Amino acid sequence: MTSGAGMDTDAGGRAKETADDDGRALHAYVHSRRGEIERQLAEWIRIPGVLGEPGKRQDLVHSAHWLAGAFRELGFPGVEVLPTGDSCAIYAEWCAAPGMPTVLVYSHHDVRSAKPENWEQTAPFEPVVREQRMYGRGSSDAKGQILAHLEGLRAHLRARARTDGEPSTPGVNLKFLIEGEEEGGSPHLAQLLEQQGERFAADVVLFTDTLLWREDFPARCVSLRGMLSVKLEVFGPERDVHSGAVSGIAPNPVFELSRLLAQLHDSSGRIAVPGFYDDAEPPPEDLRRAFAALPYSDEDFLRRSEIGAITGEEGYTVLERLWLRPAVEVTAMIAGDPLGVSRAAVPSVATADLSFRTVPGQRVEQVARQVGQWVEATIGGAFRHTVTPDLDTAQEPYRTPDHPAVGILEQAMARGFRTETVGRMGNAGGGPATLLSGSLQAPVLFFGTGLVEDHWHDSDESVSLEVLHNGAVTLACFWDGLAGMDQGKDKGNGHFPG
Repeated sequence: MTSGAGMDTDAGGRAKETADDDGRALHAYVHSRRGEIERQLAEWIRIPGVLGEPGKRQDLVHSAHWLAGAFRELGFPGVEVLPTGDSCAIYAEWCAAPGMPTVLVYSHHDVRSAKPENWEQTAPFEPVVREQRMYGRGSSDAKGQILAHLEGLRAHLRARARTDGEPSTPGVNLKFLIEGEEEGGSPHLAQLLEQQGERFAADVVLFTDTLLWREDFPARCVSLRGMLSVKLEVFGPERDVHSGAVSGIAPNPVFELSRLLAQLHDSSGRIAVPGFYDDAEPPPEDLRRAFAALPYSDEDFLRRSEIGAITGEEGYTVLERLWLRPAVEVTAMIAGDPLGVSRAAVPSVATADLSFRTVPGQRVEQVARQVGQWVEATIGGAFRHTVTPDLDTAQEPYRTPDHPAVGILEQAMARGFRTETVGRMGNAGGGPATLLSGSLQAPVLFFGTGLVEDHWHDSDESVSLEVLHNGAVTLACFWDGLAGMDQGKDKGNGHFPG
């Protein structure tokens, strides 16, 4: 980029935005590439990299190599595809800024399965753009978020381009770890971090698989809840038995499973497992105030989330229930003949998949024990049962600590979304933030471009192209801001001051 209106050059001959530019040049550049961004995202969405679906392993490999090619095209000197289980992770590194901070960006390229018969806007892997939204599986979760990173870095590089024609390099050291198993609970991520932790070392982790509050009101995610999946099986007859022969005397596991599930909550909406809340830390007052300051109404949230009604634990606001309090959901149930013609038989087994969301202070191993003990004490004597917690994919909760990069991210969001106010919010779901932070001994910051109305994991998933645009500018400003943090920083190791 040659210097001109709103630009001057640094001592190295690089063009740079003047202080009063306020991101206008970055916005203009990203906007000029909107057609190319749409083309790339549509191309990637057409690769159905569904995790866990038979016959899709090669598509996951194709998805990984597509992204690896995009990193190389942008200029990354080090890009590698790493096999992990039935999928692949992508590692890209560009560390050409000695003495500057090193940031590891985490996200994922695998997507959830889709039921084409439930999609109305388009087929899941045939992307279309309507009303400034791109529809397609993975458009928001999380391929769009990764594309925002690529465009943000492209804008950052252009702003740093040398006037003598020499190619530019990032103002900070960047590492990207984009895994391909997140939708399955990241079962091989811990092993990957343990085996290759040195190469992933960073001062800060930027976790890019999360939501914003609203398209017109960005909020920085400050926390996510933990997650524990539990499979509960209740057994009745030794085999499926014709109901006409045993109706009225056979122990029906569907009734017993339903009774157990109905007792999971007490009359005030609290989880009724004894001891469940004993270790849960009280919600921090600063976060309660921050969440209360977000523009919120039941009407708006119901419209955007499409949940129909609001329930949950009494004594807490909707956003506190969503981001600061534990929860449990039934995500699947099966018994008898859910498909095809009914056999009119009393089923021998009924199964439910439970998803527990935990908060700081709670540990997933302890929750698993508590749930197992509660079922053992509560289930009727005519039934056998199994409780199977999935500790391999369980995730602990995480909150971002105070860190110099936090303020820089908030300033970048203000410039990217052209607003004076950046709120704070939480993430109701889970993710490997605690694993990443503990393995790399680095704080985790969150920034993503998803919205609750994007229909993650559901039919007609879509992403706002305007949010992707603003997200890309945010990330360009973030790299600019980190590159300017030279006061008080140890030039020898790139650590942040303080």
